[in-house]
Amino acid sequence: MQYEEAIDWIHSREKFKVKPGLKRMEWMMERLDHPEKKFKAVHIAGTNGKGSTLSFLRHILQQQGMSVGTFTSPYIEKFNERISVDGQAIPDKVLAELAFRVKPLSEELKQTSLGEPTEFEIITAMAMLYFSEASLDFVIIETGLGGRFDSTNILTPVLSVITNIGHDHMNVLGSTIEEIAEEKAGIIKPSIPVVTAVKQQEAINMITNKARSCHSKMFRLGDDFDVVHQDSRKEGEKFVFSNESFHSQAYVSPMKGPHQVENAALAIQSAEVLRSLGVQIDRSLYEKGIASTRWPARFEKMKDKPLTIIDGAHNEEGTSALVETVKRHYSGKYIVLVYSALEDKPVKKMLRQLESVVDKAYMTTFEFPRALKGHELAEYSPIKETIAVEDFRQAIRNASIDVGEEGILLITGSLYFISQARKYFECNENLC
Repeated sequence: MQYEEAIDWIHSREKFKVKPGLKRMEWMMERLDHPEKKFKAVHIAGTNGKGSTLSFLRHILQQQGMSVGTFTSPYIEKFNERISVDGQAIPDKVLAELAFRVKPLSEELKQTSLGEPTEFEIITAMAMLYFSEASLDFVIIETGLGGRFDSTNILTPVLSVITNIGHDHMNVLGSTIEEIAEEKAGIIKPSIPVVTAVKQQEAINMITNKARSCHSKMFRLGDDFDVVHQDSRKEGEKFVFSNESFHSQAYVSPMKGPHQVENAALAIQSAEVLRSLGVQIDRSLYEKGIASTRWPARFEKMKDKPLTIIDGAHNEEGTSALVETVKRHYSGKYIVLVYSALEDKPVKKMLRQLESVVDKAYMTTFEFPRALKGHELAEYSPIKETIAVEDFRQAIRNASIDVGEEGILLITGSLYFISQARKYFECNENLC
């Protein structure tokens, strides 16, 4: 099987269907001799911040001299990056080989009462195989959707992390914070510690009760560990971390936004828990780990002139964090927005949030089954000067002219859109 053939086959697997339950994954793992049991994993769930927390923790562990696998979604540049080792995406040839090995199982499973596996289940199975056959110290695995019935939940990790709870995927996970928290808490396993930054009392109660019933020790931000955000500066966010046994010096995270300070704190506390479990962790290397962390499409600078920032703020909580970051770093600047989103998102609410920092907006669209059209988004926009331009490349070009030399071009919305916008800038830079 060639790489392009493998990608086409993976994408053809019932892409937008969600099939709750772990029976298909359990069936495949059994047939593959349980690759998910052959490596040490940290399992991360949450509404926002999963990717950033994963990246902070990966860089902290790599500074310790460890080799770290990561499983993330969605991808920003290329599909392969979802399955990576030490930041290097799985090679095309290896991905094709894994697809070739998993495909017969998929076809066999289709003939059973369980039905064929979904795209995400196929990718998860491939990741488990890849990591089980690599020589890794840790693998950090991010859930795709929810937790309890997510295909990654076949793992028994050494540590579970729940970043936060917010309003996203409510058509699948539930309409209340409590219901969503119950789904995320589903990753908590018997006697496995859990680190969390949840804030809402009903979410705290749900996760605390699940941890208690599993006899799992829980570490909560603001209770068992803390972080003090000292200031926002050009280099990033300056903060101090502390828990019962450790008080850090000041660290600076290049990941901008106060919310990233919480994600960094989650990663440090995760390293602290691993240390308490006997993993050799040198605390003096936390600073380098934090300082070296990068994660694409999270308040990422694409150009200096005009200053162009892209951010995958695809839900209410993410948009709120983006607005706060803009206010802290670029207060008073003239800001032009280029925006695109999917039809199942609370677009009105998100645009209302952005209105507080945006002077002019371009609503646009991109190639994706559930993407709203630019003119549809323009009808939702409360931003006084809003223009619909259906070709997002043209919208970016127009906005780049409008913003002038001193303003900020802000591109945000769906992560799928951000992925395409990012490629547009890279192609322009590389003349492709």
